[in-house]
Amino acid sequence: MAEVSARAALSEAIRYWEPRRIAYNFILFVEVAALYVAHLPTSRSNLDFNLVLALFVLAVLANVAYCAAYVVDVLSQLSTFRTSWLRVRWVLALIGITFAAALTYFFSLGFFG
Repeated sequence: MAEVSARAALSEAIRYWEPRRIAYNFILFVEVAALYVAHLPTSRSNLDFNLVLALFVLAVLANVAYCAAYVVDVLSQLSTFRTSWLRVRWVLALIGITFAAALTYFFSLGFFG
């Protein structure tokens, strides 16, 4: 097995994770929008500038949390398990998206429900 540099591992991580960030944000956006529509007209009366700011802050925090995958990915690539990791890292993406969707559901329910 060839030695992988930290730079190569980080470049590979960026190539893998950044296209998936679009899907991650889209899934969370659709979830918030669906809960907003499902709880009309209550959700419309709750919508104000402060709620929009709170949603913005939570969206930024969701993207910061998404970056936690980089730590796991790069460290795993630098380990002796690199070959195996590259085949199964989709599991980390699935767990992360599921966890974020659950948090989004509960926060949105609190805002719009």
